[in-house]
Amino acid sequence: MNQRFRTWWQPRRGLAIAEACVIGLVAALSAVFLKVGSGWLGTWRVHSTHLLPAWLVLPAIGLVLGFVAGWLVDRLAPEAYGSGIPQVKASLANVPMALSWRVAGIKLLSAIIAIGSGMTLGRQGPTVHVGAGLAAGMSRWVPTSPDHRRQMIAAGAGAGLAAAFNAPIAGVLFIVEELLQDLSGLTLGTAIIASFIGGVISRLLGGGSLDLNLQLVKSSSQFSIPEIPFFLLLGIFAGLLGALFNSGLIFSIKFYRKLHISLPLRVALAGFISGVVVAMLPASFRDNTGLRESLITGGSQPTVAAIAFAAQFILTLIAFGSGAPGGLFAPSLILGSCLGHIIGVSELYITGAGSPATYALAGMGGFFSAVSKVPITAIVIVFEMTTDFNLVLPLMIVSVAAYLVADKVVPGSLYEKLLELKGITLTKEAPMEGALTKLTAKDVMQERVETLDAEMSLEEAMQSFARSHHRGFPVVENSKLVGIVTQSDLLKIRDRNLANDIFLKEIMTPVPMTVTPIHTLSNVLYLLDRYQISRLPVVDGRKLIGIITRADIIRAQAEHLNGENATLKLRPEPSYVVYQTRSPSIGRGRLLVPVANPETAGILLEMAAAIARDRHYEIDCVQVMLIPRHSSPSETQVRTAKSRRLLRKAEVLAKKWQIPLHTQIRVTHDVAQTILETIHEQHIDLILMGWKGNTSTPGRIFGDVVDTVIRQAACEVVLVKLGTIQQSPLETQHGLTAPAKQQLSANSTQHSFNRWLVPMAGGPNSRLAIKLLPALLTLGNNPQIRLAQVFKPSELKPDMTISEQAIRQLMRRRKLSNTVVALPVQADSVAEGVINLVKTEGYDVVVVGASREGLLQRAIQGNIPEAIASGVESTVILVRGAINK
Repeated sequence: MNQRFRTWWQPRRGLAIAEACVIGLVAALSAVFLKVGSGWLGTWRVHSTHLLPAWLVLPAIGLVLGFVAGWLVDRLAPEAYGSGIPQVKASLANVPMALSWRVAGIKLLSAIIAIGSGMTLGRQGPTVHVGAGLAAGMSRWVPTSPDHRRQMIAAGAGAGLAAAFNAPIAGVLFIVEELLQDLSGLTLGTAIIASFIGGVISRLLGGGSLDLNLQLVKSSSQFSIPEIPFFLLLGIFAGLLGALFNSGLIFSIKFYRKLHISLPLRVALAGFISGVVVAMLPASFRDNTGLRESLITGGSQPTVAAIAFAAQFILTLIAFGSGAPGGLFAPSLILGSCLGHIIGVSELYITGAGSPATYALAGMGGFFSAVSKVPITAIVIVFEMTTDFNLVLPLMIVSVAAYLVADKVVPGSLYEKLLELKGITLTKEAPMEGALTKLTAKDVMQERVETLDAEMSLEEAMQSFARSHHRGFPVVENSKLVGIVTQSDLLKIRDRNLANDIFLKEIMTPVPMTVTPIHTLSNVLYLLDRYQISRLPVVDGRKLIGIITRADIIRAQAEHLNGENATLKLRPEPSYVVYQTRSPSIGRGRLLVPVANPETAGILLEMAAAIARDRHYEIDCVQVMLIPRHSSPSETQVRTAKSRRLLRKAEVLAKKWQIPLHTQIRVTHDVAQTILETIHEQHIDLILMGWKGNTSTPGRIFGDVVDTVIRQAACEVVLVKLGTIQQSPLETQHGLTAPAKQQLSANSTQHSFNRWLVPMAGGPNSRLAIKLLPALLTLGNNPQIRLAQVFKPSELKPDMTISEQAIRQLMRRRKLSNTVVALPVQADSVAEGVINLVKTEGYDVVVVGASREGLLQRAIQGNIPEAIASGVESTVILVRGAINK
């Protein structure tokens, strides 16, 4: 069994080769389609200027086609913006970034339209993105590891580049130098195969011509030792102007953002401006391919090359900054050829020797190297397009010099800077990835596993399920794993009215999916996600030695993040349930409320009931009793009278509101660990906890228990810091009788929930806070809500789009008439703006959504939620979304 699983899991080399062949073929076909489609559309655009005035036709075509390209991306695949290489790079770095057939298809179509509209963008970046997207879509058909899928995506990207340039070696080097940075045998093998097939197919379908249609370059280049200073000078200029070009791209993107217009309008504006500028230039500038040939073969004057450089420089900034689907490779090559032509002609005037064509080709490699920071790929691309060995030394001199100068002036990769503008920061080795790749199933598995015997009768199995919180059990025979049985298996048998004298081995699922102790957490997580299961048995041979769940992996990641040793086995002894009540499981999900303080339990339970009613959830109410470390939870005698009285409050509320309620009392050494156990065992979807607002514990943000839950709980987390007592909450809601209200609020603190403040930042948890708000508003009388967007004093006109969308969402969920307002708030920081607003306008409740990068990390960097909670006396509700399972 173990050997069979290993054989299945390890991607066979033959499968990888076959997949790489298909990827290379498909990537080549898409590259040829992009080339032919954009070329046909560009020819039509140029031909139309012979029928109508260029000043009218070119701006109109740029406007209309630009809008169409932007609309396709914005509505159908937002991930298809720009060149696509940053998205591929992020995906290969394990950043969640959509790569699929849908993205590839929309990128292909929108790039044809954008490039054909006349915008000075290249098709090579989109072919890389399209190849990677097609490879990602195909890799989902094959049940292999995440590492293998990354290798296939990289192979698709390399095949796309190879097909675009007819340069298979450059495709391989681009993978190694920029994208994957991996020299393993499987990576190189699949990359070489896919790139080779992509280059060959592209060349055959393209009629065997080179990418720039150069027929005379093979023997025309010249190089001599006295020319080295001029090539160094060309490299320095290429580096400086390449760094300026990269900075201009970043500036252009930021400028478009300040316009606060949609992507279709941005691309349409870029197409219109490009059309106006090109219409003002000589007619030769309307055909980029002809312009490149003229510059490289030396048929143009230096003034024409200078005008072409300035026009291409500015138009590329305008087009790329708009987010139009197009790349930078072709513009970089054109700019480099212009610069090289100017330096070559100057050298010819000074010394009377030299070849401007050689300088133009060397300039192409130099400028490309300065922009993309891939000198080796730049050298090989130009060499493969020309097949001229005399060009190798000039290319090396110019490309390396340009790379060194550009990286000195503007350090770092352009693609990583583009990702940072989207809030994505790539690191050499992410902590999460380190935990997933270094730890094994044996390091984090639970060794104590509840099992059922294969010879157990159906009636006995049903009794075991009734006594336990688990929804599935491994089935063993002679201490060896033989199957697995779940609640759904028992329900199927019961529905068929079969006799109870059948044995468990007759209804179990035989040969279940398992892992071995040596499998890494990344492999385990891949299996859990692919087969949509929550746990996997860990076997040594056929012997069951443990079980591993999603929560175990999340805990290991959190411990790795905080520098803790995730392999330590000295964990607290599991908690022990001393009291519990169960209700019918008829809800769509489960909400957990840990109750501890009798003064705050009542209002927390009211909030939980409001959310449960809105989402049709069941409520799990847990009371935790802490005992000394030297005592065993399962053997220590405890008194539960006070705890049961506390739980009865929840029972009264649930009965009146007809909400299924489950209660339990647990004895434990560790409160936080017990809450996590409950979340895991009861399959909790949301946890609602009280929070005092700050902590005096060194190294902690919210306190020991809350910190641990925030880091490790996979479900949604809602923290509530109750404010000062003002007035009784709404007691006339939901049909509660006066005695019930009196009993419910006897020991609970009374608060006001009428004026609500929700800071809007645009992150996913802000949207979650808006989604949660309608349920919580039932706690108040005629609630009033203000959505506040904090902007710095330097911002002239804040973008209120996020708040307006939130208002529409609230209106759909609940009729609030004119009680929802969205107003901008000017302040130097979010915390300062919210605190001042609460103090001046007296809000009862502040609902804060955590930031995109995670609540705890954001708190460490600035601790905005803690600052708000500490700075106001109102109730603060903090929301953190579920961790992706």
